[in-house]
Amino acid sequence: MVIKHAALDIVCGITSTLPKNQVPEIAFAGKSNVGKSSLINAFMNRRALARTSSSPGKTQTINFYNVNHAMYLVDLPGYGYAKVSQSVKEQWGKLIERYLHESKQLKAVFLLVDIRHDPSENDKTMYNWILHNGYQPIIIATKADKLKRSQIQKHVKAIKEGLQLKPGSVVIPFSAQSKQGREEIWNLVEKLLMQEEG
Repeated sequence: MVIKHAALDIVCGITSTLPKNQVPEIAFAGKSNVGKSSLINAFMNRRALARTSSSPGKTQTINFYNVNHAMYLVDLPGYGYAKVSQSVKEQWGKLIERYLHESKQLKAVFLLVDIRHDPSENDKTMYNWILHNGYQPIIIATKADKLKRSQIQKHVKAIKEGLQLKPGSVVIPFSAQSKQGREEIWNLVEKLLMQEEG
């Protein structure tokens, strides 16, 4: 896909009404410092479309990025590390749940996990929650450039076991630095969009 247009179009907070978009949506979930913003920037070949931050928990809203007026990439609030109260975290959880329930255009949910570590309890909860809402999450194992190539498969296996993935589940090692995995993710997204048109 040639990206001619990419812009942050819609921002939804805890009290916002969710948009009723007419084009397909692809959502990205993951804990606060897993690299969602970096992935979206690398994915779109834009330096600073999504704001990245060294302090986790920056994304406190659902952000809808318009791509070519043909689809939305949807950045969900990060979970885990953000230094916020439990009640605010619960509100974020409700916001994500409301989106997963209400969006008529959501085609796939990508769950980002850090390839260097075994999945956390939060990762497992999110994975099961996405399944519970009727989606089969596609796992993106971020920060693959931080490992030696020879270690990647071992860590992918640990993620599969940690999340108890169903056989045949997709895990894509990804690096925002080297763009490893970018083509694979795009291919999956384009396949989902073609199914939509078909």
